[in-house]
Amino acid sequence: MTQYTELVVLVAVLVLLYGVYLSWTATRLDRLHVRLDAARVALDAQLVRRSAATLELARSGLLDVATAVILATAARSSQIAAEDEREYVESALTRDLRAAFDDPEELDQLRGTPEGADLVQELAAAMRRVQLARRFHNESVRAVRQIRGYRRVRYFRLAGRAPDKATFEIDDEPPAVFAR
Repeated sequence: MTQYTELVVLVAVLVLLYGVYLSWTATRLDRLHVRLDAARVALDAQLVRRSAATLELARSGLLDVATAVILATAARSSQIAAEDEREYVESALTRDLRAAFDDPEELDQLRGTPEGADLVQELAAAMRRVQLARRFHNESVRAVRQIRGYRRVRYFRLAGRAPDKATFEIDDEPPAVFAR
């Protein structure tokens, strides 16, 4: 009976250790979900900041009328876009910004005024922050998907009812002249 008791104790200890491991995995997954939600909020904030900076530049009177209208329209569209079309609208804003600032001479002229230099600097910084926030968000999505892909997570439903998140894929490459 001692061998049987030892076996039962060993099995109970192994089950307990596996339960602790599953609990640790569930906690880790929960933290990753929280980090992912925070990354999404940060990404949304940076996208709003970029569209606000674009709109401010478009309304400053420093750009030609056609460029100002195009940028203001794209910025406003990105602010009111529905969630399912957000990636497309944000990519369109990036393309419009690249088209508006494709001439280094015009950008130098814009930077020649104190207000223009501040607005361009603010827009360039907002575009860099969008890139970083999107990369951080997509890395968080990748980490969550990796953990959710484990069989033990699926079998024991450790992800709970948390929806599977998608990466945010947009064209966020700033105009080449902003790199100078």
